[in-house]
Amino acid sequence: MKNLNSKAVLGFLILTTVFSCKKGEYAGTASENFLAADSAVSVSDSISSVATMQVKDKQFIKTADVSMEVKDVYDATVAIEKSLQELGGFVTSSRLNSQIMSEETFSTSDENAVLVRKFQTENSMQVRVPTEKLGALLQFINDRKIFLNSRVILAEDVTSNIKLAELESQRTAKTQENISKIKTNAQKVELSDQNMSEGNYQKVAGLEMTDQLKYSTVDIHLKEPALRTAEIAVTNTVNMDNKYKFNFLYDLKNATVEGFNLIQKIIIGLASIWPLLLIAGFLFYFLRKRKQAVKFHEISKQK
Repeated sequence: MKNLNSKAVLGFLILTTVFSCKKGEYAGTASENFLAADSAVSVSDSISSVATMQVKDKQFIKTADVSMEVKDVYDATVAIEKSLQELGGFVTSSRLNSQIMSEETFSTSDENAVLVRKFQTENSMQVRVPTEKLGALLQFINDRKIFLNSRVILAEDVTSNIKLAELESQRTAKTQENISKIKTNAQKVELSDQNMSEGNYQKVAGLEMTDQLKYSTVDIHLKEPALRTAEIAVTNTVNMDNKYKFNFLYDLKNATVEGFNLIQKIIIGLASIWPLLLIAGFLFYFLRKRKQAVKFHEISKQK
């Protein structure tokens, strides 16, 4: 059994299921085999036909990427999530972030102040929506914009991949049937295990492709066109610091007490070295007497 070749084909199926290889929007008219979209979905001319197109005997995996500016990112995010829920879709990720550009505090009274913060909010979302509702979601998102930066809608034709997956499934079943006819031995167990593993990979690839066909993935990037400001009431900390930085009577009382304590420490220190002070007193007295005696002797000689 050519296990390596079959796994290579299986890997190709998985890769082509997850990643889109067609980088353009499909354009055409009704005369080019397009079928009418779901009558319950009303899509304006501003939405590409690729979002709602259906072609006979064709299967498409549809994805979209929208980058736009909105008046309020948070409000737009909530509105999109609500609309998505109504359409039967769900959010897989949402990263809302407010980048602070600057902030400054202004005093309004001795106790109060206002913090003025300038910021810009962005959000990157990834959502899944039933493929037949993709056009409706894109229409709703388009109505929320004030400026469209970019929009990419892709439809990957996976008809041949689906057919190949069916053929591979049939081949795996046939291989298992042939293996069952082999006499039981170690080689049969190994072949059966490899074939079963390959069948499991094919089932997973089939489930992934079914999910991609049923639900379209939409990446949405929301941004506000300019900085916004927020005024936040805060305490006037500068004035509070000045208020309690100095207190004359309190500081004078503490200084008096500290001075008295210093005198006590000096007296206690001197008392602890009284022998040295006594010796120094005797030396001073002896030297003074000796100096007086020398001076008296010199005066006597002069007479």
